Amino acid sequence: MIGREHISNFGSVRSLERGLLILQTLNRRNGLKAAEVAAATSIPRPTVYRLLETLEGLGFVSRDHSSEKWRPTLQAKSLSSGFRHEDWVTQAAVPEMVRLGREILWPLDLVTFNDHQMEIRESTHNISPYSIDHGMVGVQLPVLDTAGGRAYLAFSREEERAQTLAGLRAKLGLQNPVMLQDGPLMHVLERCRTLGVGYRKEGYRLSTQSISAPIYRGPRVLACLTVIWTSSALSFEKALDQYRDKLLATARGITDALEQLEVPD
Repeated sequence: MIGREHISNFGSVRSLERGLLILQTLNRRNGLKAAEVAAATSIPRPTVYRLLETLEGLGFVSRDHSSEKWRPTLQAKSLSSGFRHEDWVTQAAVPEMVRLGREILWPLDLVTFNDHQMEIRESTHNISPYSIDHGMVGVQLPVLDTAGGRAYLAFSREEERAQTLAGLRAKLGLQNPVMLQDGPLMHVLERCRTLGVGYRKEGYRLSTQSISAPIYRGPRVLACLTVIWTSSALSFEKALDQYRDKLLATARGITDALEQLEVPD
């Protein structure tokens, strides 16, 4: 006959196994809703909710209330050396993104360079009353034709920019000089540096325009923060005047927050 203590211990071990499985599942994906966790792990949904709330209470996961997706926190990532700098950026950026998004109302995307593309790591589209897009997290964008990609190139160190461009030329079959819809790439990047932000006035998405500010860790650009607006509602010049300084200040705030974290190099 199994005693009460053994039953209790068995239940605790079972919960621990399921909790670790949930944590592993979240760590492999760029955020999951509770129902998606249940489907991926075959754990009943009520149990998933209970374990997610327990893990949240312990500081190992956090919920993005705009998308209802759960993600591992820095505390969970500290259990392994397999974290990426971008994971630290995302956690430092979210509060500032929400604050600015609620102030200007237009949506914001946090993008990082990944495999010759810009990947949306976090977004406020779901809380923006002016957004025409949803579910943007995980979407991959072209580097050369987006404000975030141009900001990444314009403000990266020269050697890193040269390496990135060499990879893009090889992957996309581009020839020098690289010509974009709005002019030679090098002229566009120089214009970005003059403005202090990456920009997109045409191409890619004709219905919208955007500007993007770099987020740094030391001399390296780790991510870019982009504000997107509907071009029919606001001219580029007016949007630049209204939002550039606020966007740059927010990006600097995220950079400063990263400096306060003990982020390994």
